Amino acid sequence: MKAILLARVSSREQQEGMSIPSQERRLREYAERKGLVIDQVFAITESSTKNTRKEFQKILEIIKKSRTTVALVADTIDRVQRSFKESVVLEDLRKEGKVEIHFIREGLILNTKSNSADILRWDMGVMFARSYVLQLSDNIKRSKEQAARNGIWMGLAPTGYMHTVDEKGSKTIVPDPDMAPFVKKMFELYSMGNYSLAKLQEEITALGARTKKGKKLATSQINKILKKPFYCGRMDTKYGVIEHHYERLVSPEVFQRVQELIDGYHQKPHKERIKPFILKGMITCANCGCVVSPEIKKGRYVYYSCTNAKKICKRVYVREEPLVKALASYFDKIALSEKQISTITSYLKEIHESESNFHNESLNALRKEQDKIQRRISQIYDDKLDGLIDEKMYLEKVREYKARQMEIIEEMKRHEKADQCFYVTANMVLNLAARAREIFESSEVDEKRQLLNLVFQNLKLDGKNMLTQVCEPFNMMMDFKDCPTNWRWRESNSRP
Repeated sequence: MKAILLARVSSREQQEGMSIPSQERRLREYAERKGLVIDQVFAITESSTKNTRKEFQKILEIIKKSRTTVALVADTIDRVQRSFKESVVLEDLRKEGKVEIHFIREGLILNTKSNSADILRWDMGVMFARSYVLQLSDNIKRSKEQAARNGIWMGLAPTGYMHTVDEKGSKTIVPDPDMAPFVKKMFELYSMGNYSLAKLQEEITALGARTKKGKKLATSQINKILKKPFYCGRMDTKYGVIEHHYERLVSPEVFQRVQELIDGYHQKPHKERIKPFILKGMITCANCGCVVSPEIKKGRYVYYSCTNAKKICKRVYVREEPLVKALASYFDKIALSEKQISTITSYLKEIHESESNFHNESLNALRKEQDKIQRRISQIYDDKLDGLIDEKMYLEKVREYKARQMEIIEEMKRHEKADQCFYVTANMVLNLAARAREIFESSEVDEKRQLLNLVFQNLKLDGKNMLTQVCEPFNMMMDFKDCPTNWRWRESNSRP
């Protein structure tokens, strides 16, 4: 059988870290042991999570055009994919007998003879490989949240400010000498109580206020500026209003005075919060797609029915209790025994070895880049002493290098956290599933809703019947419960 060898890294830094040559060596040795004839070798530097994977598409085209079965050989599952979008194409090619997929470290070979246990192993390998990417994403979100809580602005500088780099090489925001005076004037004039937005626009334009494109400020822009607390030392984030450490353009007193004038001293009282229902906003009608809403009948019983906003349904009322009971029954289906959890945990350890290799390669590549930058800083300092470059160029390059070093440090922290969280997350999900029924029945309404949203998606009501769709990875746990004992891993695929 002819074979295509796939060695992949996500970035050029990893490529410099000799990850590609080491993968290629293992693939060639494996192909020789299995008696495979190497047809082509693809050494790819591209992310497996991007929408467009040009080199990977070339491999798929070669397989599709081949008249005989092609063996696609990769070091690990995560070298081929870190999401399920490629699984659909590869699964079709596998069923057609076009491709036989070899994952060396997992000891997994997929072909037309593969059973459901093999396919489930593949799916779980992809899922937990994807978990690493999601952990990195979560860590980026957490770092942004921590930066916001520390008073660091993460977005574009507001009108009147500009981005720059301080003497330590750190990115910061300072008042824009061109626009900051006009922003101050806007607050000063509007706080007097004699200006409308149109009149303020006319006044500011006469003073010379212009956007970077040379246009006058629109009234909508002025309105946004006047409402933005950033100018008085506070920034409005999704984590709340937080004090920042940048220079203020107006005092808190002036800003508050402006807000009172904008609001007209009147605020409508908030409506009393509606008591939460367990399934509110979680179900749609299977017939028309409208929201299924709850309402209280006979003073205490909760019923759900289609809102019939499209006027094509006949309203059918269903009590909340049987709907909740039907969903709760699924918690028993995802609750695995201790022996089953032990089986999955054993397999995850194998997957985790692959993730650890990727983790170490990424950290080594970042450390090498860090050392390279440090050598360049030392070299440029020698060039300055020798008079080869002037003070201005020296400072600019040092700021540039220092900024990149700070970015590398943050990337290394995210990778370290992702490595720590990978195995913990898997075990947490398994143990949560085992206790889901107990947790659900002993929880309050808000906690019940959180658990249902975690396990289910796209809930639909068809007459009086609930149509359910279980989220990943809980749907895999349901499949695993019905699989043969221990998935027959060792019998179907032994390690070479």
